[in-house]
Amino acid sequence: MIENVDIVLRTLLAPAQTTRPYPDQGIQEGEMDEDERQHALGLMRVNHVGEVCAQALYQGQSMTARDQSNREALQHAAQEEVEHLAWTEKRIQELGGRVSLLNPVWYASSLAIGVAAGVLGDKWNLGFLEETEKQVTKHLEEHLEALPAQDAKSRAVVTQMREDEMKHAEMAHDFGAAPLPLPVKMAMEAMSKVMTSISYKI
Repeated sequence: MIENVDIVLRTLLAPAQTTRPYPDQGIQEGEMDEDERQHALGLMRVNHVGEVCAQALYQGQSMTARDQSNREALQHAAQEEVEHLAWTEKRIQELGGRVSLLNPVWYASSLAIGVAAGVLGDKWNLGFLEETEKQVTKHLEEHLEALPAQDAKSRAVVTQMREDEMKHAEMAHDFGAAPLPLPVKMAMEAMSKVMTSISYKI
């Protein structure tokens, strides 16, 4: 219980830490007008929210995972998501903005979903994880197209995040993820769109 409370507090209140170098290390800041900067900021805030949700999902899923190897795989992936938190948080600060004010809400809702997925059993737990990471990968690819062309720093961060998320989806598949029914996938996409539209601004 103490360990899980610690994860919540670290995610929401403490600066995230990274063991890998920042993907944008050594890249010069591009010249952007105010509209472009605000757009890049909104997109990176959305990405940060996605990583907050990922921490909660992985936490909920690892709490209810039955197989020890599955639990360890989830915890390893969660550590990489912490690095994503650090990268996006730093980039948001560089762009002169702040993280979403609704992070506690996003975290609580995602934790509940993660626990529910885990209760259904490991194969469905992993299936939910695989589909989540596939949708996140698609979302990051859209952001790569939407970011201002001169914002090479944000682009470097998002590119590395996309590679990591693809690996997480492959990991879940290799561990025996069950394919989710189409209505569940559609519901996940709808929830993601709501979160994206709100966190872009708030």
